[in-house]
Amino acid sequence: MPSALVVALLLLAVSAAANAANFREAPQFYNSPDCPSIADDLQDPDANEQHLCFDRAVHVAMTLDTAYIRGSMAAVLSVLQHSSCPQNVIFHFVYSASANVSSLRAVVSRSFPYLKFQLYPFDEEAASRLISTSIRSALDCPLNYARSYLGSLLPTCVGRVVYLDSDLILVDDIAKLAAHPLSGDSVLAAPEYCNANFTTYFTPSFWSNPSLSLTFANRKACYFNTGVMVIDLDRWRAGDYTAKIEDWMELQKRMRIYELGSLPPFLLVFSGRITPVEHRWNQHGLGGDNIRGVCRNLHPGPVSLLHWSGKGKPWDRLDANRPCPVDALWAPYDLLQTPFSIDS
Repeated sequence: MPSALVVALLLLAVSAAANAANFREAPQFYNSPDCPSIADDLQDPDANEQHLCFDRAVHVAMTLDTAYIRGSMAAVLSVLQHSSCPQNVIFHFVYSASANVSSLRAVVSRSFPYLKFQLYPFDEEAASRLISTSIRSALDCPLNYARSYLGSLLPTCVGRVVYLDSDLILVDDIAKLAAHPLSGDSVLAAPEYCNANFTTYFTPSFWSNPSLSLTFANRKACYFNTGVMVIDLDRWRAGDYTAKIEDWMELQKRMRIYELGSLPPFLLVFSGRITPVEHRWNQHGLGGDNIRGVCRNLHPGPVSLLHWSGKGKPWDRLDANRPCPVDALWAPYDLLQTPFSIDS
């Protein structure tokens, strides 16, 4: 007789599969007349079409799995709806190699029949051996580390990509973010927050060890959220930054130097070395803290992207009939067909 845990997991899988089949079709979005034709980039259409290698396209990378697919679908819709050239946006979805790729592809294709996208399997075993437990189990999901491997996962013809988490929506044209210049030899650009208490992202053992704490010597170490990044993949590959991140993860396995999943290795490698982006491009923390997920308000200032980082996700809070005020901003992008409607 199956255990209660097995039954619960089966019910969860059935529920996820049912939800995946119930996303409605999004409207089709068209380019404005002054959008460049990305087809002009093709030298050999038959060879390039397979990987969607268009220089003038906006390339967006996201992860895709059943646990967060509802958020991913909302994010895609928000990108297309606010883009001046939506037909020039190409999505690169990374999924767990153990997932049902046919099902994931079908969900995306049904809701976005005209979307240009490609799916890439991520072998989670390589990342799994380096992952240490963090303060929230969701942060330990191997797919959460896929952003560290985009240089090898995506085709080499993709030289620049905007990486987006699945728990966000855009309310501005993503082309503005994608075109943000990377100063000097910066590998990535992101909003950074130099007023945050940077020391809290690492353990006392890290700061008390001079050979480790000196990592940030001569660097203006500032926090940045890895859920929204513009990445120069050519520079990433040339500098072998995946290996640099893995080196810190291997050290973490031997001595605990941080608590927060995939973020600290990025800070160790890139903090103080990124190109800053306006804060409007990542109004993060709307999911509350990592323990309780309490409600939070928007930060002061203009907004181009809202990000429900933290424990509380808008779809969970809406389903539980305990939404936070900011969740009403996410709800219009929810493509899941539900038996109830949310009053505007």
